[in-house]
Amino acid sequence: MKKLCTLFVYVSLWCLAAFPVYSQELSELSLPPNGDNSHAQVSQWVGPVKITIDYHSPNVHGGGGADRTGHIWGELIKYGFFDDGFGPSKAMPWRAGANENTTISFSHDVKIEGQDLKAGTYALFLDVEKTGPWTWIFSNHSTGWGSYQYDPKNDALRVPVNPETAPYTEFMTFGFDERRPSSAVAFLQWELKRIPLTITVPNVNDLYAAEMRKELLGWPGFNYRNWQTAAQFCADHKVNLEEALVWADKAISEPFRGAALGHEDFSTLQTKAAVLQAMGRDHDADAVMEKALRIPGTEALAIHSYGVRLIATGKSARALEIFKLNQQLHPDEKFVTYVGLARGYAAVGDKQNAIKNWEIALRNIPENRKAQLPVYESALKKLKEGM
Repeated sequence: MKKLCTLFVYVSLWCLAAFPVYSQELSELSLPPNGDNSHAQVSQWVGPVKITIDYHSPNVHGGGGADRTGHIWGELIKYGFFDDGFGPSKAMPWRAGANENTTISFSHDVKIEGQDLKAGTYALFLDVEKTGPWTWIFSNHSTGWGSYQYDPKNDALRVPVNPETAPYTEFMTFGFDERRPSSAVAFLQWELKRIPLTITVPNVNDLYAAEMRKELLGWPGFNYRNWQTAAQFCADHKVNLEEALVWADKAISEPFRGAALGHEDFSTLQTKAAVLQAMGRDHDADAVMEKALRIPGTEALAIHSYGVRLIATGKSARALEIFKLNQQLHPDEKFVTYVGLARGYAAVGDKQNAIKNWEIALRNIPENRKAQLPVYESALKKLKEGM
């Protein structure tokens, strides 16, 4: 029995030595990555969408420290679909890394180089070519070891891209740059090459609205300001407007009956008006703002800001009406109201009255606004020069 046990141990050790990759794959122990190709992961958010690339990173001076500079592309990484002589695939692309499949995950649907791709996790392969574009391949079979079992029937998407010359990079690295509110460029960089991949979230603002919808069903929904914030976001980006109008009304009156009260004030009414305006219901929006403007306690600066926004949207005549009303409602305010009148008259082309009101405003500038005096004086100077 003792000899049998000894023989079993000997055979087991021989197998581990003879098949190191196999043993690593089946081991339940923490072992160094095969070939010391370190495991890496990089994530990037595009709006509420999370993108994660998981890979093993080879280096140029791999294989016992040999310098493989100039021998990566087309030699170590073969051109086209090749037969590596191992596994069932006789036409395999590069695994875009080492060891297990490189994978890329998307929390939501996205567009890759303008083409649709569903949320999920995909194996990421790369067809490397001597001339012409290279091709990123997204495979539904994401749990393999390398591309030895690659089968084109599992392809979810293929997109051609043009490789770029890049600064020397010792370790193969994935990253993200050119980050925008609704897009980013993922890239693989190694040796002297950079291979980009443009990822776009075309409906990013709808996704934000969807996230807010879920959040408002929880604790944030007990605060009327959160309902207002969500409604204002939708108005600003012209998304989800029908529901945004409901959210605006909840901010005004009882988001949670008997538990959390809404607030009807200039700010919440202005948000409702913004939603209505985004819906093209300008008459209804103006009616809401007429009510908001006359709520007791509404500050002159809030009304002034509303007038400025009207000018920005091309409603100069309406803005001048608001600035005049602001002066009537706040006769003791000698700076903000006159600045508003100056801007309103300038917007409708009445430079004479604009200059007159700027001069009154500058004579009454408060201490906390004197740091902006050069800006105001410049506006006045431009008006005078244009007379």
